[in-house]
Amino acid sequence: MENQTPVAPEAEVEDFATLFAQSEAQSGQIEEGKVVHGTVIQLTKDFAVIDIGYKSEGQVAISEFAAAPGGEPAVKVGDKVEVLVESRENDTGMVVLSKEKADKMRIWDEISAACERDELVEGVIVGRVKGGLSVDIGVKAFLPGSQVDIRPVRNLDKLIGEKFKFKVIKFNKKRGNIVLSRRVLLEKEREELKKETLKNLKEGAVLKGVVKNLTDYGAFIDLGGIDGLLHVTDMSWGRIGHPSEMFEVGQEVRVVVLKFDPTSERVSLGLKQIQEDPWHRADEKYPVGTRVKGKVVSLTDYGAFIELEQGVEGLVHVSEMSWTKRVKHPSKIVNVGDQVEAVVLDIDPKAKRISLGMKQIEANPWTLLEDKYPIGTTIRGEVRNVTDFGIFVGVEEGIDGLVHVSDISWTERIKHPGEKFKKGDVVEAVVLNIDVENERFSLGIKQAQPDPWTTITERHPVGARVKGRVTKVTDFGAFVEIEPGIEGLVHVSELREERTENPRDVVSEGQELEVKVIDMDLQDRKIALSVKALSRDGDDDYREYLRRQNEGGRARLGDLMEKFNRRSR
Repeated sequence: MENQTPVAPEAEVEDFATLFAQSEAQSGQIEEGKVVHGTVIQLTKDFAVIDIGYKSEGQVAISEFAAAPGGEPAVKVGDKVEVLVESRENDTGMVVLSKEKADKMRIWDEISAACERDELVEGVIVGRVKGGLSVDIGVKAFLPGSQVDIRPVRNLDKLIGEKFKFKVIKFNKKRGNIVLSRRVLLEKEREELKKETLKNLKEGAVLKGVVKNLTDYGAFIDLGGIDGLLHVTDMSWGRIGHPSEMFEVGQEVRVVVLKFDPTSERVSLGLKQIQEDPWHRADEKYPVGTRVKGKVVSLTDYGAFIELEQGVEGLVHVSEMSWTKRVKHPSKIVNVGDQVEAVVLDIDPKAKRISLGMKQIEANPWTLLEDKYPIGTTIRGEVRNVTDFGIFVGVEEGIDGLVHVSDISWTERIKHPGEKFKKGDVVEAVVLNIDVENERFSLGIKQAQPDPWTTITERHPVGARVKGRVTKVTDFGAFVEIEPGIEGLVHVSELREERTENPRDVVSEGQELEVKVIDMDLQDRKIALSVKALSRDGDDDYREYLRRQNEGGRARLGDLMEKFNRRSR
């Protein structure tokens, strides 16, 4: 039996040809880069198998269906999806598809349509890029820094994660370039707000606004489409160092319009003007003598400013800080921020001035001194200071008494107190006078000892002989010390019987000399001495001569001694 090859029936050949032709036609409809519709028919670990009506199924990476990176795929068998044909067949005979790329192409088409209709797009700012921000609007778009806001934004990072609406100002699908603007929207909104704000903008109007920016000199307040300046001096009746002490950007405030220029659209605002000036009734609240509490807000060379309440400050002059301390600068007593107590000394609401005193909180120690140290009381104290005119002796803490140079010694001629005293010396002195009003305490050292001149006539009466030492020789005579600190003048005419032109021819300084007391003036503390009289003690004529000399020449002698005293000083 011969082998024969089977021959297909004619009908079967025709059916096969038809199917092949359809397959070929269908394969021609599947183009790479084209978005097609399909149905998920199978899910594997890594892929979703999709029937797109082609001779071969397609596959999409399962990760493209995840709602978030690393999340569970949001897809199931039977779902209808749009996918992009990336290539017809791979090594496994499957068509390579992409859902993500199909979604992006659809988004591009939507954005393109929105641009044609001049519509807005919504997106989330996802990061910083050079020159601006990256925005996710379904695809990545660029938001230039200049288009973020109406005013420059210093910290762009704070906007990351924020969702806004944007206007597309540049669109190029081929290059994948989209440029957005938020500023265009804000400017449009601002113009609409401005129209409404201008209807109510007039001097005296109280408006709500939002703090837009802070500077050293004030705050810019957005009133709704138009900005106004709230100067730092119009923020509070009180003292403000910087606007940031009262406000922060974004804060809502109520302000009053102080001035409005429609031409330049400049607006001056005030906040303190909404409240009553605290000085209007300050004299009722702080009458003279009132004890007050406040905070030290400022120090100057001449005193400290105390804030009694917001907008009301008083000055404590350095002279009113302590009864006893010599305050050179207020910082020696108080510091900025200290809480202090004071007494109102004077108030002038019109000039907005209050004089305060801190020392008045305590009793004036000077008023107690008169009872504690009656005149004539002897005290012991340390020399705290030495000056040209005397020494200051410590009486109590912060209270010194002055011993004038004239009250140091009964008999010594002291040119400068430093000849006898230095700081730290302890001395005894007698209270001479206390002037409470002028805060002066007068002391005397010599008053602690008896005045030798009160008994000089007992020790050296007129006519008595006495020995002494020549302390000074002048053109008109010689001064002789007859006891410590007490000198008398031997006039040139009383040095010897013979006429003498120059006393230095007769005596010299340091020479011991016996003399006779021929006159004495206790009031002016002057003694007249004579050498010549020693030789004429029994001569009545000479005594008469002395009497006449004393009566007629006493004034001349006094003048000569005063002249010498001036030279000595």
